[in-house]
Amino acid sequence: MRCVPRTDAGAGRLRPPRHKLDAVLLLDKPAGYSSNQCLGVIKRLYSAQKAGHTGTLDPFATGLLPVALGEATKFSQGMLDADKTYLATMRLGVTTSTGDPEGAIVAHAEVAADAASIASTMAAFAGEIEQIPPMYSALKRDGRPLYEYARAGIELERAPRRVVIRALDLLAVSGADVVFRVRCSKGTYVRTLAEDIGKRLGCGAHLTALRREAVGSLPLADAHSVAALEAMDENARAACLLPADTLVADLPRVVFDAVETGRLELGQRLASRHDDDHPPGLVRAYTADDRFVGLVEIGAGVVRPVRLVAGA
Repeated sequence: MRCVPRTDAGAGRLRPPRHKLDAVLLLDKPAGYSSNQCLGVIKRLYSAQKAGHTGTLDPFATGLLPVALGEATKFSQGMLDADKTYLATMRLGVTTSTGDPEGAIVAHAEVAADAASIASTMAAFAGEIEQIPPMYSALKRDGRPLYEYARAGIELERAPRRVVIRALDLLAVSGADVVFRVRCSKGTYVRTLAEDIGKRLGCGAHLTALRREAVGSLPLADAHSVAALEAMDENARAACLLPADTLVADLPRVVFDAVETGRLELGQRLASRHDDDHPPGLVRAYTADDRFVGLVEIGAGVVRPVRLVAGA
């Protein structure tokens, strides 16, 4: 771990050194924090030079936010593309401007649906569906996020996007509040899903709570809260870090000898001796002593370096 001292130019004081960490932290994001604010907290707690998250959570939402530090940021794409699992609560009969509790209430309606009709309506949303992204989102138009237009009172036309609802389970109905669990593809807006279910029921709806329980195969059960991390000493906090290859653990693992590794790290292709063992595609590359080298692609008799750990 290399330390880089930083200077406060305004006061001429040394700031705490930043560490070059190549690791992953599973964070249990608290409500009220944006995903980028969480990155700032983690960088401060670990004095880390570089951090990135693997999929934004809205400020009101809680739950699993995998944070990549240093070289681990190179391997975030798999988690961005991975399915997500959420525990959600929607309130029927109340529509808000944002589809969540942070927006202004724009409509009230009587709720006539019972648990059976709610369940049958929700079942119609399983599988591949189309969603129109919400105006209150970070999607950009002409270089500006949609939420900036929304805050200015401007409504823009948005093209529908196809997403996949892998599983949608009704867990409880208590008055107008409906608790459900959803496993969905990347790009799915659970806020929009709740709004669309409310529209289909004829009463409208918005999310009142959202908790992300899994990102791909990474579980919330292994995550750490901000409060817990802040209460730890440096050694305990360091023990919460996972290796950089955690983000690509679902890919096949292939070991290369020292000569092969050296050539890959120079950006060179290799003649593959692994085609019979693995289908074509990305694999995790390791040395014989179990050092993670990065991602390579195997196929058609060739091994091609794709994304490698710098300075490995």
